[in-house]
Amino acid sequence: MKHPPWDPTELELDELESALSERGVEPFHARQLYQWIYKRGVTDIDRMTDLSLALRAAIKTDCALSTPKVVTDQCSVDGTRKFALELSDSQCIEAVFIPNTPTMTFCISTQVGCAMACGFCLTGKMGLVRNLTAGEIAGQVRVLAAATGLLDKSFNIVLMGMGEPLHNYDQTMKALRILHSDQGLAVSPRRVTLSTVGIIPGLKRLADEPFMPNLAISLHATTDEQRTALVPPNRRYPLADLLDTCRQFPLKKRNRITFEYVLLSGVNDTPQDARRLAILLSGIRAKVNLIPLNPTPGIPYERPSNDRIDRFARFLVDSDVNVSVRKSRGRDIRAACGQLIVEGGVKQSAAQKMARLLR
Repeated sequence: MKHPPWDPTELELDELESALSERGVEPFHARQLYQWIYKRGVTDIDRMTDLSLALRAAIKTDCALSTPKVVTDQCSVDGTRKFALELSDSQCIEAVFIPNTPTMTFCISTQVGCAMACGFCLTGKMGLVRNLTAGEIAGQVRVLAAATGLLDKSFNIVLMGMGEPLHNYDQTMKALRILHSDQGLAVSPRRVTLSTVGIIPGLKRLADEPFMPNLAISLHATTDEQRTALVPPNRRYPLADLLDTCRQFPLKKRNRITFEYVLLSGVNDTPQDARRLAILLSGIRAKVNLIPLNPTPGIPYERPSNDRIDRFARFLVDSDVNVSVRKSRGRDIRAACGQLIVEGGVKQSAAQKMARLLR
């Protein structure tokens, strides 16, 4: 029986077992494939030496293992590395390795571009090109772990790269399950943080997930008028509804929801903003992560002075809010928060270019 082409990197372990069974291959070989792909970073079937030659030949007949291709690998003065990765359709994304934070951290993307259009984020200026597949999301981790020598070591993952994870919910969660597999990289949910602008239907689905990552909400403002100007999805998911959803979100003992707050000079960094923020978060097991803006050409905002940042943080501390100020990493290579964008814009196929011309 002729089977359509398939890609093991897009499959969870049980799906891979089924795919092999359909091809007359014993399902236990799925575990071997997973270990080669994830634990050893090998995607050349000919190098999978514990598989027989006949089995390797059988798998290769209709199988193609895809891996994002490293186009550039830039290193910051602080050790941060930014990778531009090319996908199978020639689209590009960016992912970042942040060492010693205090552990090793991979910041990965879930979409090519982003539809959220946050006013302080370069990725939002790209618009949404397409969602990434589960294999492409997990593939970034494979590539970064291999490039940094961490395939057999512990690391953290933050879904804070290009895209809105809950706007690509199914593929994002499938990727996390793939990465969680004991036969693969065995990434614990405690080592994963998912950052979202607050897509409420996605948050409600996430609340019922067996794989529960740490949750970070991109808040950035203390009034609906202010937040809608900075984070347009607030029109549909206003602050009151979002925070009520957060209050009902199931948290494990000692866990908190992180609220990310980008500080913009003269926009959302006043004592009144700090006071409103403390009030808004009452009744939520919360931590506030203050992120002074990383100034970038094309973003119409400025970073507050250190004095204003310190004053904002001190007010929250005095209001019994757990708070930290994020230290920017990789700013010199444009790898910091809000700075990811594909160089030269988005690659397009000839068909895509023709379609745009005919509109």
